[in-house]
Amino acid sequence: MIHSLAAAMSNQLQNTSSLSTAGTWNLLDVRNSSPVRTTELRPLPVSPWDIALCVTGTLISCENAIVIAILFYTPTLRAPMFILIGSLAFADLLAGLGLILNFVFIYMLNTEFVTLISVGMLIAAFSASVLNILAITVDRYLSLYNALTYHTERTVTFTYVVVVLIWLVCITLGLLPVLGWNCLRDEASCSICRPVTKNNAVVLAVTFLLVFALMMQLYLQICKIAFRHAQQIAVQHQFMAISTTKGVSTLSVILCTFAVCWMPFAMYSIVADSSYPMIYTYATVLPATCNSVINPIIYAYRNPDIQKSLWLACCGCVPSNFSLRPRTSSDV
Repeated sequence: MIHSLAAAMSNQLQNTSSLSTAGTWNLLDVRNSSPVRTTELRPLPVSPWDIALCVTGTLISCENAIVIAILFYTPTLRAPMFILIGSLAFADLLAGLGLILNFVFIYMLNTEFVTLISVGMLIAAFSASVLNILAITVDRYLSLYNALTYHTERTVTFTYVVVVLIWLVCITLGLLPVLGWNCLRDEASCSICRPVTKNNAVVLAVTFLLVFALMMQLYLQICKIAFRHAQQIAVQHQFMAISTTKGVSTLSVILCTFAVCWMPFAMYSIVADSSYPMIYTYATVLPATCNSVINPIIYAYRNPDIQKSLWLACCGCVPSNFSLRPRTSSDV
């Protein structure tokens, strides 16, 4: 979705470079019977923004591939919260791979069909990332609101059903450009992310704002419940109170990071169109992709169970000063 905006600019640069190369070749051919190939001296220009997005995609892919490998090869990490973390990591992994493939497609295989496929992949991946974050937020709210019945109601099967529904919705969104919801035949209707139409971009951006508003409402409720519980059990169960407060603090970081990364791009998608300078689009797209870099750090690598599995996988042992505290329903 977001990296294909460079296709038009790249095509223009490539055509200009090809014309310049052809002209130089003819000129040298008149003067010298053994001209120097100008294509070797003047490679096709590559946007530094595209390079930054490709590097970001590589980092996203590596981080989330490690998370998925840990969850897959550790049988003890099969609780519902780890299923949601794994689904989020898989979504971010696809987003990272999509950024890398889009870079390759733009500068090597720039065709309409390939553009639609890569855009659909990015729409599905980033939509799944956002919806999985929402699902984790809802899960954390329910773990506090229904603390006594949470573990019986939120079964592994129920969580798998939720994950499947999320991916069905996101795959449907990703297929829309391929099914004709694109601006390849009407450039005037393009949004800042070609070939997504302006109307579709606005719908996606408004949906994101609604998702964020729901997350904020859930966050406020979590704060009220968590601090009320902390006051009630602070004396007898100080450890649980600290754990609850830590979970709320973590969720604050999650929501602030989510807003800082995605809000500029969502707002800009609503007000801007394809006639706006591309530099502004790149400046809002890059922070949005960085959210997928931060997600595994917040959700996975801070979890003590995943930390233990990572230590065992890398070093074959766990540090003596490592304390694996019991999981509670308030953990994020």
